[in-house]
Amino acid sequence: MNEDKDLSIYIHWPFCRSKCPYCDFFSRVKKDTNEDALIKDYIEQLQKYKELLPDKHIISIFFGGGTPSLIKPQNISLLIQEIDKLWGIGNKTEISLEANPNTSTPTLFADLSHAGINRLSLGVQSFDDKELKFLGRTHSSAEAMKSIEEVLKNFSNHSIDLMYALPNQEKPVWQKNLEIATSFGLKHISLYQLTIEENTVFYRKGVKPLNENIAAEFYNFTEDFLSLYGFDKYEVSNYAQKGFASIHNQTYWLGKDYIGIGQGAHGRFRKDGKFYASTDKLNFEELTPQERAEELIIMGLRLTRGINKKSFKNNCLLNFDNFINQEFKKQMLEQKLIAEDKETLRATKQGFLVLNYLIEGLCPAL
Repeated sequence: MNEDKDLSIYIHWPFCRSKCPYCDFFSRVKKDTNEDALIKDYIEQLQKYKELLPDKHIISIFFGGGTPSLIKPQNISLLIQEIDKLWGIGNKTEISLEANPNTSTPTLFADLSHAGINRLSLGVQSFDDKELKFLGRTHSSAEAMKSIEEVLKNFSNHSIDLMYALPNQEKPVWQKNLEIATSFGLKHISLYQLTIEENTVFYRKGVKPLNENIAAEFYNFTEDFLSLYGFDKYEVSNYAQKGFASIHNQTYWLGKDYIGIGQGAHGRFRKDGKFYASTDKLNFEELTPQERAEELIIMGLRLTRGINKKSFKNNCLLNFDNFINQEFKKQMLEQKLIAEDKETLRATKQGFLVLNYLIEGLCPAL
């Protein structure tokens, strides 16, 4: 079995200043937190992972949340230094951190850069103040644009998040968001369609998303619009200038190994020819080849390049063509929702609009 030496590390900070009404991620509103004690615990987890996975090459580190920009920069630096001491960090290692625009620290972005962060992802969500209020964001459009300018000053690799398909959202408003986003010279944009998830404020209030057909029109329009500004869609929700696709996020979609540090984090890795899912405190569960194969299809079809059949076999030990539902594949090829060649299978532009349907149909057990 070919066990890739590449490893990514996800560090989860579960605290936020406030909980957004659409968010179903694991997070808590920060009150009294012993940050230094948590960082010490994170370092101990990293040290244990080093014993388990000693010969790995770190390709990316991602500080997510929650709101990891609430961590003191000196503690972020401590974690990066510890990873460097344990496995080594190269010049090409991508080290990302998510932040919000309404920072109360004027030098935060400079401090994060000095701490070792080399890619900053800013949670803008909208440049329209009415939309920001609806989404429960605590920053204004003006604050968002000011923060982007500060990010550009301190980082050469950067990304912003925007949300669309809000209830009753009109196309001109969404187009204006895209026009502003493309005016800064950003390297990467993540665009997420609003979905109403259980255990969210929006769900309890009965908020309804935008009509599916209109949302599909927004999706296709977005891809066409961003392509005019040099942004290529490389994943269902992610667009990048050439050479700036996220290394860390591709770890998930390509089925590479990663570990998760912190409450709410999880990981996937190979050890001695077996596949493991991990959660906080190094709790492991062995995955069957079939379970791993399903995950590879769920994640891999999100990429515009699709699923590489050889990599699929390396990552689950099963033959791709033998695993998938061949009758369903034939139907989808005829409907031009997927495309296939000798090496890969991928969703077409129209296929991306029904991605969950494709995934469920191709996986025999789903």
